[in-house]
Amino acid sequence: MTIATSPADLLSVEQITALSGLEFMQGILEGRLPGPPIGALMGYQLHEVSEGRAVFRGTPEFQVTNPMGTVHGGWYGTLLDSAMACAVMTAVPKGSAYTTLEYKVNILKPIPLGTTVDCTGTIDHVGRSTGVAHGEIRGIEDGKLYATGSTTCIVMNVFGRKS
Repeated sequence: MTIATSPADLLSVEQITALSGLEFMQGILEGRLPGPPIGALMGYQLHEVSEGRAVFRGTPEFQVTNPMGTVHGGWYGTLLDSAMACAVMTAVPKGSAYTTLEYKVNILKPIPLGTTVDCTGTIDHVGRSTGVAHGEIRGIEDGKLYATGSTTCIVMNVFGRKS
């Protein structure tokens, strides 16, 4: 996956909305399109994508800890927001885009530093104006469920294009 390192590396809204959401996400996974810089900053990246589903893989390290030395809740939230919202993106038609309207995170147990996890986002519904998805963070090796989440995204027809 290629990560954007400056604003010039990112696609314009016109370029993004010329693709379906699934085409856009597949382009990022395959390295044809730039991936989000937040992934490099936070230690995760897109691992799998299919219609209605996005999986990010990450390993929290010291730089994402709170003052108590445990993984900061914002890491869980950012990872879940990425997976759930990108799952919604896979169902967005050409000419449209999305953004997160709200999301909720339930942290069930602390992720030990250095533990690789998959965060899977799965859509529940995507319509003309909203998308709803849920997600979970699970350990790759231990299979433990570390956190769950849910999101509501707004879907916007950016240029009046029909799918």
